[in-house]
Amino acid sequence: MNATRIHADASGVTRFEDITIPLNDAGEIGRLSADLPAGAVVFRETDASYDYDWHPAPRRQWIVLLDGRIAIETGDGEVREFGGGDILLVEDTQGPGHRTKQLSAGVRRSLFIPIS
Repeated sequence: MNATRIHADASGVTRFEDITIPLNDAGEIGRLSADLPAGAVVFRETDASYDYDWHPAPRRQWIVLLDGRIAIETGDGEVREFGGGDILLVEDTQGPGHRTKQLSAGVRRSLFIPIS
């Protein structure tokens, strides 16, 4: 399963990295990853006007976008768009971080899964 990691490099600049979460055959129920550490599940909604300027992530966390569309810009100037079904591993907890702008109309829903 593919995900996008957002992390700060050794000089503190936030960057994207494409990662793969390994899955193992679990027979009739499909393919499963190994257990990954998590501390909670947070449900979130944002309005169409969501435009959050530069900020570091408050903690290491997975973000699963359920619907809608966003653009994220990292400190190196790269901008990527993400939508429903995309998975982010956000780890840029220090430095200037990244900025996020909602591109879709209406309410956007996502899940935050803090990494313990």
